[in-house]
Amino acid sequence: MKKIFTPLENPDIYVGGNMDRISIPYRKGGVKAPFFLMGFTSLICLGLIFCSRVAPEKDLEIREKKLISQKPSFTLMLPSEFQLMHSSSVEYPKENSLTRSYFLIRQKEKQVEEMFIVQIADRTNPQAEPMNTPPLRPDSEKRMYLKDKIKKGDLVVDSMIQLMTWNPDAPSLQPIAEKDIVIPSHLAVQGQFLFVYQGEHAVFIRYSKDVHSFGLKISKEGKDWERDSISGNERKVYETFQKTCMEMINSIMIKPL
Repeated sequence: MKKIFTPLENPDIYVGGNMDRISIPYRKGGVKAPFFLMGFTSLICLGLIFCSRVAPEKDLEIREKKLISQKPSFTLMLPSEFQLMHSSSVEYPKENSLTRSYFLIRQKEKQVEEMFIVQIADRTNPQAEPMNTPPLRPDSEKRMYLKDKIKKGDLVVDSMIQLMTWNPDAPSLQPIAEKDIVIPSHLAVQGQFLFVYQGEHAVFIRYSKDVHSFGLKISKEGKDWERDSISGNERKVYETFQKTCMEMINSIMIKPL
């Protein structure tokens, strides 16, 4: 029996080199295994077919620095206090799944400093095959600092840290820009975390932070951030961010189904 890869979209919030490519690759072949979507524009187009709508906020709640999800039932400690800016949900009848997306930000003086995106795919047909996902893939090998699998009991969390650049013109970010909040086209360090829970849910988290918000004098040149040459304050930024990401992963608490 063929495994089904659940559709988790990658909003096109980043630019530069291959940075606008999807972080989770698609799988070719098989009638039931669809191509993964290339960016939030595709999500909008599919919404016309599959009735994209606002995701129920009761399914995900933010209490100060604590993220609380009802489906699946888990909690996670956030690195900062975030605002939920907008959400969406799209059904995939052929894949027997529904994907919910939540965009959160932390701003300072009406400018985004941190961005947190949660996407949760739910299996809608109990008789369908268990959910499965391909491994995370970096947008640039030179700017990928870490890729690992972390076990938390029976749960396996795929993790990756890399350097990106925010794209303020991305369609997925316009609901934020429309609130007169500036999204700078700055370099940002990004952590990705992905896990599947008992074949019923897939959770994909992307947390990114403006490199200028660490309070250090840093380079604006991408080559100074490459994995084999990163040093000085650029390395301090990465090491601080890595510690934050590991603290988030370690804070994940999941209740049994």
